Amino acid sequence: MILLEVENVVKQYAGHRALDGVSLTVPENSVYGLLGPNGAGKTTLIRIINCITAPDSGEVRLNGKRMTTADVQQIGYLPEERGLYKKMKVGEQALYLAQLKGMTKQDALKALKYWFEKFEIQAWWDKKVEELSKGMAQKVQFITTILHDPKLLIFDEPFSGFDPVNTDLMKREILELRDKGATIIFSTHNMETVEDLCENISLVDKSKIVLQGNVADIRASHATNTFVVRSVNAFEANGFELLSQTQKNNIFESTIKKAHTESNNSLLGALIQKTEILSFEELLPSMNDIFINTVSR
Repeated sequence: MILLEVENVVKQYAGHRALDGVSLTVPENSVYGLLGPNGAGKTTLIRIINCITAPDSGEVRLNGKRMTTADVQQIGYLPEERGLYKKMKVGEQALYLAQLKGMTKQDALKALKYWFEKFEIQAWWDKKVEELSKGMAQKVQFITTILHDPKLLIFDEPFSGFDPVNTDLMKREILELRDKGATIIFSTHNMETVEDLCENISLVDKSKIVLQGNVADIRASHATNTFVVRSVNAFEANGFELLSQTQKNNIFESTIKKAHTESNNSLLGALIQKTEILSFEELLPSMNDIFINTVSR
């Protein structure tokens, strides 16, 4: 099932086309990566999905129906530019934002108690936001984003300000939200995170979609026919290119490149004739490499 559809969206500002015929579909219960360099049009698209601004043409549909401002209640949006009031107390502000999203005070307090205990931040309740570090404030805003249990969550660089431990914690929380039924649009420049979290992506560059699809399929389609082979003995190239070969602890590790027309099975069969193979792994390009190559072109 598809939760969100963006169809042929165009947005023009004075002398600048921010989006030029952008289309994408976001499946339910998935983490969808919205990628692109600065100025590509990602933020404009996110603003349109949130009904902050309207497209000049094209359409955005939620559950098959054209989106209206009433649908924004079903969205949780964590922007890259954080929006907490620095002089307000954390608990007071979180409660206020939850009620803006339609929660009763009683339900909001119950949900906030759960999340503050889960993140072990009960002591922050009466602190002012300005007393918190960037990472601490980020946790609070994450909670206020997800508290009303929205169908669609949009995270724009959600790990900014986090150390590796808290980044790993938030990754697990995002995947748990997905598993509980949420659909997530995830915008980031960190391609390693994309590989960890996202099933499908759209890459926007200069207002257009330049790459789109399943992450695993995209990586496979950019394969360079290069493999890493660990073996008991060294071997010579025969029908393939031997790029490197090193020995460590009596194990040989070789990087080889096969002909485009040769199958992986036939390559492995030829290697087995030469030595005992301990491991055989194709080297697929990272999403970071694919991002750079695609945008550079």
